[in-house]
Amino acid sequence: MFAISNHLVGQAVCDKVDIRHKNILPDYVYGDGNPEDVQKRASDEMVNTAEAAKRLGIDVVNGFTGSSIWHLIYAFPPMVPEMVDEGFDDFANRWEPIMDAFKDNGVRFGLEVHPTEIAFDIVTAERAVRTLNGHEAFGFNYDPSHLGYQGVDYVSFIRKFSDRIFHVHFKDVAWSSNQVDSGVFGSYLEFGDNRRFWNFRSLGRGNINFEEIIRALNDIQYSGPLSVEWEDSGMNRETGASEAAAFAKGVDFETSEVAFDSFFAE
Repeated sequence: MFAISNHLVGQAVCDKVDIRHKNILPDYVYGDGNPEDVQKRASDEMVNTAEAAKRLGIDVVNGFTGSSIWHLIYAFPPMVPEMVDEGFDDFANRWEPIMDAFKDNGVRFGLEVHPTEIAFDIVTAERAVRTLNGHEAFGFNYDPSHLGYQGVDYVSFIRKFSDRIFHVHFKDVAWSSNQVDSGVFGSYLEFGDNRRFWNFRSLGRGNINFEEIIRALNDIQYSGPLSVEWEDSGMNRETGASEAAAFAKGVDFETSEVAFDSFFAE
C-alpha cells in the first residue's frame, strides 16, 4: 500500500459547511451540522488520519482541502482581492497546524488539485504552496483529468511542482472539440450527460496524453505508483477496470540511462 486518502473529510476543513456535507461526512464528523464545529472535527480527523498512516507504515495521505472562496471563482460581482486574500489566509490558518501534525508523523499530504479546492490549477496551486510557506508536508496528488478540460497545461504542472508530486492518479477525461450546449461549468447536468462539454472516460478513451505525462514523471524521477482512478458513466465497470489496468501498464516505461547517441562519444 502506497497511500491512503481522506478526501471527503478534508473537504469540510475549509468549506462553508451546509446540508450537502451531511451526505459525504461520517456522522461523528458532521454531528449537529454547526459549521464551525464540523470544520473543527474535520481538522481533528485529518490529524488522526496522519497518525493512522504512520501506524500503517504509509507516508502519503491524499485528499481535498475545501475552500471558503470557491463561490468567488467568477469575477462578478466584481472580485474584491481582499476577500480572496482572506480565503487563502483561512486555508493557512486551518491547514498549517494539520501539516505540522503530518510532518511530526513523517507523513505528507497530497492535495488533489480539483475544482472546489483552494487549488484548482497551476496559479492557485503555486499560491497555496506560498501561503503555507512551502511547508514540506504539503504537495499534490497529481490528477490530469481535473486540469485538461480547463485548458490547464497538465504536463507542465508536473515539472513546475517536481518536488511536490507525492502521488499520481491515472484518470482520463474527454472534452469536445466543437461547440456544445453545455460549457466547462457543466450546467448542473449529471456526469455522463452527452450535452456536457467534458466527461470522464476510461483510460485511453479521452484526450489526456499519458505518454507525455510518463515522460515528465520520468524527468522528475517520480518513483511512486500510477494509481488508476476509473470513472466512465458509459462503460461497464468490470470491463473498464480491466481495460484501464492494461492501458496503464502498456503506456508506462522506464527512462533511459544513456543518451541514444552516446556511442558517438566512444
